[in-house]
Amino acid sequence: VSYFDCSPEVTLNCVPIGRPIDNTRLYILDPHLNLLPIGIPGELYIGGVGLARGYIGQPELTKERFIPDPYLPGERIYKTGDLARWYAQGDIEYLGRLDHQLKIRGFRVELGEIENRLVQHKAIRDAVVTGIEYAGQKHLCAYYVADRELARRDLRGHIQKKLPEYMVPSFFVRMQVLPVSANGK
Repeated sequence: VSYFDCSPEVTLNCVPIGRPIDNTRLYILDPHLNLLPIGIPGELYIGGVGLARGYIGQPELTKERFIPDPYLPGERIYKTGDLARWYAQGDIEYLGRLDHQLKIRGFRVELGEIENRLVQHKAIRDAVVTGIEYAGQKHLCAYYVADRELARRDLRGHIQKKLPEYMVPSFFVRMQVLPVSANGK
């Protein structure tokens, strides 16, 4: 549903998912289905001629995910569950899944945003962030794949350059590889 023109002359921290293809609409909306401005993360919605009618044999899921388009009466959009934001140039950056959302000390935290920031570190190849219970409170724990152990201070500083303090993990664990399920997720 989207494309991005890559150029070998341009160095990027991440490759955006780009812009909508012809006859496709991409929206980034808040929980109340309001359009979000450039740079503000929200949920990605898809509309247009290529949109499916729904999930086969799953009417409840279809009703939940395929909703009326608030900006084009009579049309429908698909609620992806993906966290994304617009770049000023008109491309979209994928930030992660919204089902990776936690509430920590009263703040709603998008785990995908933290993971995205971690993999921008030159030494980190992969990362996942999760919530853990420790001493009766919920904390963020980052698992990362790197060739060497990285100082907690350096990792915190790297994250704090772009994200607020409440999104900085309390714990960092280096791993050789991130475990995946049988279907690769």
